[in-house]
Amino acid sequence: MAMAERIPILVIDDDAELRELLEYNLRLAGFEVYLAADGPSGIEAAQELGPSVILLDVTMEGMDGLEVLSDLRHDRRTEEIPVFMLTGKSSIGDIERAFEIGADDYITKPVEMMKLGRVIKEKMAKCAEKRGKKK
Repeated sequence: MAMAERIPILVIDDDAELRELLEYNLRLAGFEVYLAADGPSGIEAAQELGPSVILLDVTMEGMDGLEVLSDLRHDRRTEEIPVFMLTGKSSIGDIERAFEIGADDYITKPVEMMKLGRVIKEKMAKCAEKRGKKK
C-alpha cells in the first residue's frame, strides 16, 4: 500500500488547543485532518467530506458529542462512518451511552499523542473487521 494515501479524519472538539495538537499529531501519523469546533459544523463537515473516521469529543458546549453521534447515526450519508468518542470522563455511563447510540470505540483523554495515530488505525482495522462480519 502506498504511504502517500492519507486517511481522511474529522476531529470534532470544542477545545482549540486540543484540536491543534490532534491535527499536528494526526498529520504526522499520515492522516488528512479536518477540524470542526462544534457539533453542528462537525455534522455538516461529516456530510460533505465523508471522512474515513470521526474523532468526536463527548463534552462540548451546546450540542454535546452524544447528540452529534445520534445525528450522524440517523443520516444515511454518515451512518456508516466509524466514530471514536474522545472522552475526558472515564465515566462508564458516558461510554455505555455512546455505544448504545452507535459509537464504534472510544479514546480517553489525556491522549498519548505519540501513539494516537497508531491507536486510531488499529481501531479502524477492528471496525472494518466487525462490519465485514455483519454483512
